[in-house]
Amino acid sequence: MNTRVLRVCALGLVVSAVAAGCGSSSSSTTKTSASATTSTTTSSSTPISISATAFTSDFAAMNALKPLTAQGKGKVAAILPDTTSSTRYVEFDAPYLKQAAAAAGLPSGDMTVENALGSDSTFVTDAESAITNGATVLLIDPEDAGTGTTVANYAKQHGVAVIDYDRLTAGPYYVSFNNVRVGQLIGSGFVSCVNAWHVSKPNVVVMHGSVTDNNATLFAEGYNGVLQPYFTSGKYVLVTRTAGTWMPPDALTEFEGAYTAHHNINSAVIPNDETGAPIISYLESHGVKPKTFPTTGQDATLTGLQNVLSGYQCGTVYKPIYLEAQAALALAVYARAGKTPPAALLNGSTVNPATHAGVPSVLESPEWVTPANMNDTIIKDHFVPAGQLCAGKYAADCKAAGITS
Repeated sequence: MNTRVLRVCALGLVVSAVAAGCGSSSSSTTKTSASATTSTTTSSSTPISISATAFTSDFAAMNALKPLTAQGKGKVAAILPDTTSSTRYVEFDAPYLKQAAAAAGLPSGDMTVENALGSDSTFVTDAESAITNGATVLLIDPEDAGTGTTVANYAKQHGVAVIDYDRLTAGPYYVSFNNVRVGQLIGSGFVSCVNAWHVSKPNVVVMHGSVTDNNATLFAEGYNGVLQPYFTSGKYVLVTRTAGTWMPPDALTEFEGAYTAHHNINSAVIPNDETGAPIISYLESHGVKPKTFPTTGQDATLTGLQNVLSGYQCGTVYKPIYLEAQAALALAVYARAGKTPPAALLNGSTVNPATHAGVPSVLESPEWVTPANMNDTIIKDHFVPAGQLCAGKYAADCKAAGITS
């Protein structure tokens, strides 16, 4: 999650002898089936090409990779970071990765997903065990870049391919969302909310994710770029910045310290729903009313979405994880078969902060979600069931937002 130049080129899905082309600077999320634009061949002499824009919520595009999957050897192992910084890893990443593997024709026994539970040592051990058990491709998402480098070096020594999943560390390929864009959505969402909630003089605390996480730096690049002109002009006041964490209790401690020291704080730029949740509970306990204290978030968690509905959070960045999971498995299928992925799939480049080299990337597009478009995004995609979102005291908020099952 950094200051990077992202170049995005998007292409359609094609099966041909040559994959080439370049499009706009951002990729769009497609929800319709890819079956009409997907073709494949069983001939080993004809490359199979799949694009970054081919993936859909029905996973249909993955079917085109089955001939390539049949050519590959070994297992694919995904290692996820934790269960606390976001609920997404358990609720979405793990099942979507398995679904994408199955759709691509990978036997269930050849796809494993582990969670390191926030432990760097467990992450390394999980990677070593996966290689021992026959993995030829690793999808890694470590909390710490150093851990990723350790795993990548070990994998290289054993002839195992590594793909960076969601966080850029040391792999030759990277799959994620456009994380600077994620930050920009947080920043612009905050600005819109300040206006909509009529906060005449925002006194802002700007929070940050973990300082060891490249994604956190990319997010901050995005929202700081949006907000700096407002601070420079004096329209907003930057009261303080916090040190940075992805741990909700630590984020609350950071916020409490800032809020206690600066009683004029009346808004917060927060880069994550999970770290924002205890802060919002704290504000509620101190008598803060809905639509008076703008806060932000990302990941479209159930709690985050309910905070958005109830007027304690401006919005949340929704990242359709089924897109990211399919892109990662597509790269894994190519790597497992010893093939170079097509240019149509690698639609961007991300600068590695350690080496300053551009890393070929698949960058999917995030969306800013508010009550106004919640029904057409997270509900439509079955990301969170309406019955769960609208339970109890949130029923009236859902009704007001026009959210249906």
